Amino acid sequence: MTDHILVIHRWRDRHALYEHYIDHHAHRVSYVTTELGRASVPETAAEIVTVPATDDLEAVRAATETLAARFGPPARVLALNEGDLDTAARLRAHLGYPGQRPDRLARFRDKLTMVRTVSAAGLAVPAFADAPGPEAVLDFAETHGWPVVVKPRRGTASRGVLRLDSAEEVSALGDLAPEPRLVQRFCPDPVYHVDGLWTGTELGPWRASRYLNTCVDFTVGEVLGSVEVDDPDLLGPLGDFTAAVAGALSDRPWVFHLEVFVGSGGDGLPRITFLEAGYRVGGAEIPFLWREVHGIDLMAAAADVQLGRTPSLRVPATWETGGWLLVPTPVPAPCRVVSAELRIDPQEGPYARVVPPVGRLVPRVGGYEHVGARFRFRGACTDDVEKAIVKTASQFRLVCSPVP
Repeated sequence: MTDHILVIHRWRDRHALYEHYIDHHAHRVSYVTTELGRASVPETAAEIVTVPATDDLEAVRAATETLAARFGPPARVLALNEGDLDTAARLRAHLGYPGQRPDRLARFRDKLTMVRTVSAAGLAVPAFADAPGPEAVLDFAETHGWPVVVKPRRGTASRGVLRLDSAEEVSALGDLAPEPRLVQRFCPDPVYHVDGLWTGTELGPWRASRYLNTCVDFTVGEVLGSVEVDDPDLLGPLGDFTAAVAGALSDRPWVFHLEVFVGSGGDGLPRITFLEAGYRVGGAEIPFLWREVHGIDLMAAAADVQLGRTPSLRVPATWETGGWLLVPTPVPAPCRVVSAELRIDPQEGPYARVVPPVGRLVPRVGGYEHVGARFRFRGACTDDVEKAIVKTASQFRLVCSPVP
């Protein structure tokens, strides 16, 4: 490995501890980031180049060429945020850098390719089809019935996801910007997420969690919570399903954020159906929970994969239970915080909170970092943590004013 490593970075908070993953004294580690992301770039960075957005391929490529002229072509390009995976893969392909290329990434970023791959492995997936236009959606519903879900084939944080309940509602697609889309039969079962490491042959450490509300609800102003589950009757089948999905998508190590529907089967066993999977550490507070509650840095394993190293994470003998809560701003961003108050006994609430101070501007940025407030919870069991999340959601008050 040469001594130049390029990092594409966008978080303002410390989602990733880059100085733990790469020796910044032994290597020249350069960063391409945004103005918001500069706050969490290590002081030992060899150089920082700021771009308007890290998913702007041309801006990132120009920055990379500037850095490569100074430090030499990077031995590796590291991008840990899901929104930057495509940029990094295209950059490697265009400039000839080692690492994952678009063809290897496609099954994790193109949801149509993803569900085809999982379905071909014999795993349960809601009926699906490509949706190049309204007629394709109407044809699909004619066969599979209403409601249906239409979503971008490449998207994050439930961006652009629509539930359509009738043929009359299909006209809503005309209001959206053109992009490749997927249509699926609506599944009413609760949504769970499973996070962890696939070693290439088996599961490493993993945790399953149940969403409180849904990611789509969050996009329309509802709170979003998640609590890790401790039901052994569910965890056994979930582990088997997760291993089957992870192996179907790759025979190489990868860190996954898997989402599944979990219902009740007629035989008394859980009915598990694939929703989607991300080739990355889960968003929201998941990286922090794993480090703070479980003592495991999932980001370190994801970094190892992209740096060409073999990831290895310990599996704890026992697990504490974690959970998180996101509160959206009461008015659309950008907006300014007027007041924020949580009236709750510290023993009954979150162990950590990220609440913007009065006067702070909440920017209009996609994803789950720049929201109204973020809370993290820990406890002995699912029931205790869920009660704390629900109580916090009911007792927190946030007031913001719009910023033109």
